[in-house]
Parts: sequence; structure tokens; C-alpha cells
Amino acid sequence: MVKLLGISGSLRQGSYNSALLRRAAALMPDGATLQIGTIAGIPLYDGDVEAAEGLPAAVTLLKQQIAACDGLLLASPEYNNSIPGVFKNAIDWASRPSSDIARIFGGKPVAIMGASLGGFGTILSQNAWLPVLRTLGCDTWNGGRMLVSGAGKAFADGELVDRLVEERLQAYLDAFVRYVGTR
Repeated sequence: MVKLLGISGSLRQGSYNSALLRRAAALMPDGATLQIGTIAGIPLYDGDVEAAEGLPAAVTLLKQQIAACDGLLLASPEYNNSIPGVFKNAIDWASRPSSDIARIFGGKPVAIMGASLGGFGTILSQNAWLPVLRTLGCDTWNGGRMLVSGAGKAFADGELVDRLVEERLQAYLDAFVRYVGTR
């Protein structure tokens, strides 16, 4: 059984990326599961807080979920042509203490997908994740791209309604699960 953890980089209730992740969970191929984690409740990183109080409970939970999964699926919005600050902040916290990076992220297969209102999907955000994931020692999967542009038309009432996008998502998930399963 391949166990994936999906994380949406948006806190917004009506997030297209969270909706994309929920649909991905429903489309998982046989022999695979997708648990959806959250970055909600993770405060801004502060080294003084870390030193005085340790890791916040939301960070500890996220780290446990990442460590326990076989692969990670990031659903990343694109803000100002890059990574959403709240998402990067959560990953920064999860990399603390630095002595834990190899245990949490080392060699972990990671796929990135995203949805946006614009015409380019989340290609710039996905590209911006690459040096971060490389630094953490992740095995970034390069077997395809899952970009949903024009998300306002692809989703309705929090659900993916574009069948072509769903077919692409299914193929993307099938390929990533196969990749994770061969490791």
C-alpha cells in the first residue's frame, strides 16, 4: 500500500488547491491512499519561540505525518509568481531542528501540483519549490506537471467539474503512485 500525504498551501476556505487535493484523494488508484494534512494553526517561524517552547503542536503533527508517508503531494497556489508565504513557512517549521531534515524529508518522493485563476496555472510556484525541495533532500518527481489554469471555470462550489482536468489529474496520480511504489 502506497501512503501519500497531501498538503494544500492555502488556508482559504474556498481554495481551488484544497479542492484539487480533495479530488485527488477520491481518485487515488488501487493500492494507494492520500491523507490530507493541514498547515492551519502553524504560526510564523520564530527561532526564539522554538528555543523557548519547542515546536508548536501543529508542526509536530505535520512532521509526524510527513515522516510516516511514502510520498508527499503538494498542492501549491501561486502568489506573486512564487510560493505562498504561509506554505513556505510551514515547510520551514517542519525542517526544524535542522538535524531532523534527513529523517523527515530525506529522499521523500514529492510531486507538486496547483490551480490558479490565471492562464499559466502555477508553473512559477512549482518552479520556485524546486530549490527548497532540493535543499531538504527530497526526491522531486519530474514525471509530469499538473497545472490547472482558469480554475474559476474548472471548479464549481468547491468541486472539480472539468472532466478533462480530472482525466489529467487521474493520469498524474497514477504515474506518481507508480513512481513511489517502485522505490
